[in-house]
Amino acid sequence: MPQAGIVKYHVKLSFDVDGLVERADIIGAIFGQTEGLLGPEMNLNELQRVSKVGRIEVNTASTSNTTKGDTLLPMSTDIDTCALIAAAIESIDKVGPFDCHFKLEGIDDVRASKKEDIVKRAKQIKQQWSTKSVSEGDTMLKDVHEGATGKLTTYGKEKLPCSNGIFDSPWIILVEGRADVINLLRAGYDNALAIEGARIDESIKEICDKKDKVVAFLDGDRAGGFILKELKSLVHIDVVHQAYEGVEVEELTPQQIDDILKHTAEDMRSETTKPTLHDADDKPLADLANKVYPDLNETLEAIALDADQNEIFKVPISEVVDKLSSQSGIKYLVLDGIITQRLLEGAKQAGIDCLVGHRVAKLVNPNGITLKTFTELGIA
Repeated sequence: MPQAGIVKYHVKLSFDVDGLVERADIIGAIFGQTEGLLGPEMNLNELQRVSKVGRIEVNTASTSNTTKGDTLLPMSTDIDTCALIAAAIESIDKVGPFDCHFKLEGIDDVRASKKEDIVKRAKQIKQQWSTKSVSEGDTMLKDVHEGATGKLTTYGKEKLPCSNGIFDSPWIILVEGRADVINLLRAGYDNALAIEGARIDESIKEICDKKDKVVAFLDGDRAGGFILKELKSLVHIDVVHQAYEGVEVEELTPQQIDDILKHTAEDMRSETTKPTLHDADDKPLADLANKVYPDLNETLEAIALDADQNEIFKVPISEVVDKLSSQSGIKYLVLDGIITQRLLEGAKQAGIDCLVGHRVAKLVNPNGITLKTFTELGIA
């Protein structure tokens, strides 16, 4: 389409021809047999001249004696004109000497897809830049938040707010409320559980008994001290952290949260064996990551490859864990996102040797899987 035209709609049609024809025959039939049907101002040639219709795309597939395919018309007219043009093309019954049938498959609003692109880009920004607050009432911002490191869920019969990493992580962080769980998610910690009040639910004891380490992270006020005392009467607490004096956990920035918790996270990491690649062994992995990076970066997708570096699948990050449960033979998983504990557990089940992403969340790696970031490999 000439640069003056702004595409509003994609008109998509399929066709069947009872004979062998070429792409040019289809285009000729579309222009020739619609000419004059709707008046001179709505001829396709005229609409293209005034930048209302773009370059018509046609795909064909032939058998021994038939031709099938699809065609797409980019249009910048109103929807009524789109419908008339679609109906005119559906009326075509011949391509050359052969009978044919055109069928409208859909009229896509390109502007609606731009809204989806805006949300997709917002998720990318969320991954790369820490934010201080999220408006939970705004649907689009909520969608962005759910595309980040982890997701908000609930635990136990009281439906206590938590991040979904608590189920797989060998350690757990107990906080006071739902807003604290959300704030820890922003900082990359997806293993937090809210106790929701001074009365400690029995289900908290049940999950803590299954963990290697229990960390309490409370507000820096007097109430935090009372809650800690109640917690200790029910649960064995290994480490106690508090926000700065007079500050609540939900008010801390991601960097402040990391400053407080990073030593505990490092201690947990050092308690497990985490094999790493020697610098001499990084080059083959760097070459592999560098090969897929241009097509993967800023897509929010993950690509799985076998030992010969052949692609097994490529899916959105939100679907990758479910996809891993039904696949085998994967050696490398490279993703445009953050390596989380849930992803790590899924990789273990799939027998994956190496994960590469933009960042590694605060997690432990008891699984013998190599974790690398694009930065470590000299790519980003």
